[in-house]
Amino acid sequence: MAGKLTHFDGKGDAHMVDVGEKPVTDRIATARCNIKMAPETFDIISESRAKKGDVLGVARLAGIMAAKRTSDLIPLCHPLPITKVSVEFAPDPALPGFEIEATVKTTGQTGVEMEALTAASVTALTIYDMAKAVDKAMQITDLRVVLKDGGKSGRFEAS
Repeated sequence: MAGKLTHFDGKGDAHMVDVGEKPVTDRIATARCNIKMAPETFDIISESRAKKGDVLGVARLAGIMAAKRTSDLIPLCHPLPITKVSVEFAPDPALPGFEIEATVKTTGQTGVEMEALTAASVTALTIYDMAKAVDKAMQITDLRVVLKDGGKSGRFEAS
């Protein structure tokens, strides 16, 4: 894991990394997180009984939109030509809650890890927003990159 932080120049000032000389390659990243909630909240969402409507459907759209806006939110991220964003949910009664998985693809000169992380987190935040009336104690946990592929550094898969 040795290396230098690329978002700082020789003087220590923050800067956007110049990716102009990097080759254009296919790139993919997948991020996951969990949202834990009360069993009653889990049932309401799983059974589509929320007063605000289809919680998971709205959250999926929010995650997709967030991936596309990552460079507006994270100061040193490049705007990217995203070719695909998917957001999937795995209900887990043992949490209780949902595992959220966001996958982002592009063909470009830099990776899409930040876009995947942003999609997963905004998806979870949207679930929280839509269900907070019945459960203010929900917890968003374990946000992480589980897959990254493409570019000079190659493939990374979390164990």
